[in-house]
Formats: sequence, C-alpha cells, structure tokens
Amino acid sequence: MVTLASGLTLSYADQGVGPDPAVVLLPGPTDSWRSYEPVLELLPGDVRAVAASLRGHGDSDKPATGYAVQDFAADIDQLLDELRIERAVLAGHSGSCLVARRFALDHPGRVAGLLLEASPATLYDDPRLLGFVESVLSGLDDPISPDFARSFVADTSSENVPPDVVDVLAAEVLKVPARVWKETFAGLLRYDDLAELPFLEAPTRLVWGDADTLVTREEQDHLASSIPRADLVVCPGAGHTPRWDDPVSFSRDLAAFVRRIGRM
Repeated sequence: MVTLASGLTLSYADQGVGPDPAVVLLPGPTDSWRSYEPVLELLPGDVRAVAASLRGHGDSDKPATGYAVQDFAADIDQLLDELRIERAVLAGHSGSCLVARRFALDHPGRVAGLLLEASPATLYDDPRLLGFVESVLSGLDDPISPDFARSFVADTSSENVPPDVVDVLAAEVLKVPARVWKETFAGLLRYDDLAELPFLEAPTRLVWGDADTLVTREEQDHLASSIPRADLVVCPGAGHTPRWDDPVSFSRDLAAFVRRIGRM
C-alpha cells in the first residue's frame, strides 16, 4: 500500500530493478492490479514494473467522490512521486487508456511511452456504453452478485483465459462498490480528448485483439493516424484483453517496448 500526498491509499505491486523508465500498469475499469499478475510473472527482472489498483478498485481506498478520468490521472502523478519514478511507460487497458492519455497530455515530461491495450478512440456519449449504464448499471446495488462479476469478466475476455485466472479476476471485481461502477462509467461518458491526440508526444504502442467485440479496428486505425508516434500490434484471435489471452507474447512485447524507449 502507498499513501499519496492527497491522503488516498492505493494498493499496488512493484517488482524488478532496472533503470528508468519503469513501466506503470493501469488496469481497466473494475479491475485491480491483480489483473496484470499473468504479465508480471513473465516480465524480466531488469524491467521495473508497477501495477496499481486505481481509487475505488481492489484494495485501494474508495472515496465518496472523484471518479472522473482527470481524478484517476491526478492520482498517477502522486503515485509516481511516492515511488520515486521520474519518467514512466504507462500501460493502460480499455477505459484506463483514457487515463494514461490524459496523464501524458498533462505531464508530457513524465511519460516516456504509452502502451494502450484495447483502447477506445473515445467513449464520449458512446451509444453502447450509454445502453450498458442505463440498462444494467442504473439498477446495480451492493453487494455485487458473484454471477454478475463473473459474466462481466467473461464479456471482456475470451474462452482462452484459464478458469483459475477468471476466478481471481471475478473476486477482484466484487471489491468495487456499485457507486464506483456508476461514477467511473459516467466519467468515461463525459470525457473526450480526441482533439488533443495530435499533441501526444510519447512513442505509443496500440495493442488490439482482432476478436475484440467492444473496441473496433476502425478505432485503432483512427488512433494510429491521430497520435504522431503510434504503431499498431494486432493480436490474432485475442479478445478485449489480449494480455489474458496470451500473456507470454504481451509481456515479451511490453519488455521490448520499454527497453527500446530506454535506449532513446
């Protein structure tokens, strides 16, 4: 656990000893740092990797308010301070890619690179997300149903994910209160940085599975053409969370990306 300057406490994992940049892993909405365990187990020891549970998630503090994209990004700035990380490669997943992008736009000097896994182009007033919020989240109450948590994990992965991994992921989802679900997804619906994408300075790697049913190839192409130093890696057969489908390839690509940036 680490306590930020704001007083907020975040749960995290920190491994490896290597020169800057460290890689900071940001789980997608409702996931905790444990969603990166399959990757952490495979990363080489000369890459420092920090996986953090964002506010409201996992064992991190769950304040009454503060679940906009900008709030999550502000926490990352303080997290880097507390862990004495000057510059980092930020790796985000799904909605947390927007957090990584926001931080990179606000603090370009602290971001050595971006790895955006299954990144939406934008979720601003997204019809599918609006439908999910109105039809599912509006009636969500505590305690969250284990069946609901497991089905949510299944919807954001594929049949290739081992059952024991699904068990861990679903258990972590159950730690997120209903109010955090509602405020987090409401914040994503209000956020739009599309006009700012050309100002992202850091080398950017887009990682996308061609079996992703939530984020489209068209969105990846839009991001690749809008972010000046972006390239796209397509993972055949992977769903919305490529690192769960093939953690070996994901961790290898992540380590190579971090090392390449470190040589720049």
